Amino acid sequence: MTDIIHLLPDSIANQIAAGEVIQRPSSVVKELVENSIDAGAEHIQIQIKGAGRTLISVIDDGKGMSATDIRMAFERHATSKIKSADDLFALTTMGFRGEALPSIAAISQVEVKSRREEDELGSLLIISASRLEKQEIVSCGKGTSISVKNIFYNVPARRKFLKSNETERRNIFNEIQRIALVHPDIEFSLIENDSETLHLTKTGLKQRIAQLEGKNILQQLIEIEAETTLGKIYGYVSRPEYAKKRNSSQFFFVNNRYIRHPYFHKAVTTAFEQLISPDEKPSYYIYFEVDPESLDVNIHPTKTEVKFENEQALWQILMVTVKESLGKFNAVPSIDFDREDAPEIPVYDPSVRTQMPRINIDPSYNPFNSPNNTGTDRLSAAAIGWEKLHKSFENEASPSENFLISSAQNIPETDLYPEHYQYKQKYILTSVKSGLMIIDQHKAHVRILFEKYLVQIRNRKGVSQRVLFPEVLELTASESAALPSIIDDLEALGFELSNLGNNSFAVQGVPTEIENANPGQIIKSLINFSLETGSDIKSEIQESIALSLARLTAISYGRALSGEEMLLIESQLFATPSPSYTPDGQKIVSLLTDTEIEKKMN
Repeated sequence: MTDIIHLLPDSIANQIAAGEVIQRPSSVVKELVENSIDAGAEHIQIQIKGAGRTLISVIDDGKGMSATDIRMAFERHATSKIKSADDLFALTTMGFRGEALPSIAAISQVEVKSRREEDELGSLLIISASRLEKQEIVSCGKGTSISVKNIFYNVPARRKFLKSNETERRNIFNEIQRIALVHPDIEFSLIENDSETLHLTKTGLKQRIAQLEGKNILQQLIEIEAETTLGKIYGYVSRPEYAKKRNSSQFFFVNNRYIRHPYFHKAVTTAFEQLISPDEKPSYYIYFEVDPESLDVNIHPTKTEVKFENEQALWQILMVTVKESLGKFNAVPSIDFDREDAPEIPVYDPSVRTQMPRINIDPSYNPFNSPNNTGTDRLSAAAIGWEKLHKSFENEASPSENFLISSAQNIPETDLYPEHYQYKQKYILTSVKSGLMIIDQHKAHVRILFEKYLVQIRNRKGVSQRVLFPEVLELTASESAALPSIIDDLEALGFELSNLGNNSFAVQGVPTEIENANPGQIIKSLINFSLETGSDIKSEIQESIALSLARLTAISYGRALSGEEMLLIESQLFATPSPSYTPDGQKIVSLLTDTEIEKKMN
């Protein structure tokens, strides 16, 4: 009987390793940029085409490689980071396994140029599917340039599992964001399809966060810092009032490496207890500096999961630190001097005499006294004033309610209105042949508006209202990167945006239904909803946008409805394809039968 166990060829072993290390184009970006950082680069340029499927290029001004090093870098388990097993427990660099470059070369076409500062000429290396095609001496600048073309071209099974270009593009941006947040001293630029979409100059940590999240983030951050024998914890958490229900920025870093750590996340949320509602999430950017020997980063190929030697103690320190910083903020509000609109503090001049401010009042003034009214006349006039004020509040309506009211005005008076009753300004009750029908007014309006917005998007028939004073919308870098995927659908609804550059946009027009609302906030909500759902199919994206906008603009609970409005909601609801449930499956209509009512009364 022949032997059945044999060694795998290096090309197959590298493809297997690529399955662990290189999962998508963003994995290639992460590994190449981390190598540039380890090489001491101060400027790193990332170029991508076709969301990384066609080309990923990383150019740096690091120390470069010799002709021998550039060839050895593509040998499996070749590394400059480790010389003995003990080095695994004292790591301070990003990459160290020696699997990234050979794994990348196993599933793509790679071209590398590199030159050290002390060399006059550099080296060129071309590898395709782990096969060396060319190596020669060339003239090139100091540093290293690596181009990865046609990722997974020789592994079609892996290539077909890649997501849409927008999804892969967002994943690339997320990797760059995580790396940029721990290296504010490095300049990064991202060029997509020959157009620069991100440029981060060298700066401090707080300003780097603002570069990625927008200037408005500066007034939302509270600094945290604690230093103990176990290590140092520092960074920023958001003020409680800026907590979000979704899409919060939450980052942990240890020794300049991004990590996921649900246990430490629980420490942060514990510190925020009773300050935010359970369904809200705080943003945070938290950094740990610990002894490398107390840390094991070698438990996952992508190195995003780590083990701490003193995990429980660090949990307590983190929770107390965040809680203490929140307490200090609440006790003593601070002025953010990094803001451009920070107040100017005058210089004290001892020669100028200061005076206490004076307030002039008329002690005999009575607001109910007037030359024309006395006694009961004054009281009746005051009562009329309050009645008018109260009536104005009742008549005041939101943009979506204005649409409802204007539509209701076209319905003629009938004797059906008395059969509609609003219960606790939340439910519409109406009698039907078999009993009592209960309609949730908000959910019903969500269903009605969803169908309307979906038709507008698909038929591109949304009516836009030009605004007199365009609102400037500042997006975060991630929101700006996601906008192109939904911009056509936003325009179909009636939004008009013009790009001002630097992740800023002018809102020139809005759908007529929301012309008096906050369009910038609605657009950001739609973008964040798209980011969260991550839909790849166009129809799913359109439905997500229609549902999100319907939720934002539907009449709310607590809104008093007239008989005409209740009848309008009922008639429009039952004209939709699925009146019983919202698009996300929530029940709208319930029926209490005559039998059930009679049973309760007996």
